[in-house]
Amino acid sequence: MNVAVIGATGLVGREMLIVLDEMNFPVTNLIVVASERSIGTKIQFRGRECTVIGMDDAIALRPDIALFSAGGTTSKEHAPRFAAVGTVVIDNSSAWRMEPGIPLVVPEVNAHAIGDAKLIANPNCSTIQMVVALQPLHKAYGIKRIVVSTYQSVSGTGKNAVEQLFNERAGIEGAKVYAHSIDLNCLPHCDVFLPNDYTREEMKMVNETRKIMEAPQIGITATTVRVPVVGGHSEAVNVEFEREFDIAEVRNILERAPGIIVQDNPQSNLYPTPLNAQGKNEVFVGRIRRDESQDRTLNLWIVADNLRKGAATNAVQIAFEVLRQRTLA
Repeated sequence: MNVAVIGATGLVGREMLIVLDEMNFPVTNLIVVASERSIGTKIQFRGRECTVIGMDDAIALRPDIALFSAGGTTSKEHAPRFAAVGTVVIDNSSAWRMEPGIPLVVPEVNAHAIGDAKLIANPNCSTIQMVVALQPLHKAYGIKRIVVSTYQSVSGTGKNAVEQLFNERAGIEGAKVYAHSIDLNCLPHCDVFLPNDYTREEMKMVNETRKIMEAPQIGITATTVRVPVVGGHSEAVNVEFEREFDIAEVRNILERAPGIIVQDNPQSNLYPTPLNAQGKNEVFVGRIRRDESQDRTLNLWIVADNLRKGAATNAVQIAFEVLRQRTLA
């Protein structure tokens, strides 16, 4: 199978290559694409050397699947061009997520939405891990309202943000990605502020969650915070249900759900941390406890590697699901 990775030299693009290899995706020919300044760069994949090419050359090769991680502007311009030659595009940017008719997919939640689409959107990283954990509980109890606060790593902003953190930690002057220092600090500011005083990241969580879970009635409010962590996003999630729940049953549901690892033994200091989630494909859930201030309400702590399940892994899982559904069709 001919597979293209668009944005192959970026943080997520490089992670996509790793995940394609680790998950044994059937790649017979890898096409790596990046910006003009990276054309000619050599990238190793499964013991072979691949040369970065430009967008037009990649489209001419008519790949079967293209994994896009090159930003919204690039995706808006070029994803339809790939789709027009028969390529299934899985796009990691925000360009297509809320477009009517474009499936926004987390395979554990709504693989059925893929259908025969040529363009499929990969959701926002913080949204992905939350819906993986909440969907099985929504099926059991019906979610009425979600209040989420995130603690998001600098790798979610990109390699320049990682560089800013390490420069500040080393006392080196350098370019600033954030409005304030990030080392030894927390910034309640992920993405840009909108007219309603929420950030775009916060509204992504609201709108994408409703679309993925096919539940426009759920009340959702979010506060997203950037923290001085290199990789891995964490979320404190408060969920109000329509129906009463039992804590033991909640744990059992989560333990049996695909893509989730429960780490919840506070007496032994067992709970998810972003450091331990790095390099892993699962969503980790802990601190499972009843909200004692309100009926039918649960608290959860949800952690995942934002470059893995929050981006690359989810995209590759979508690609596997495309193969499965269209082979069975």
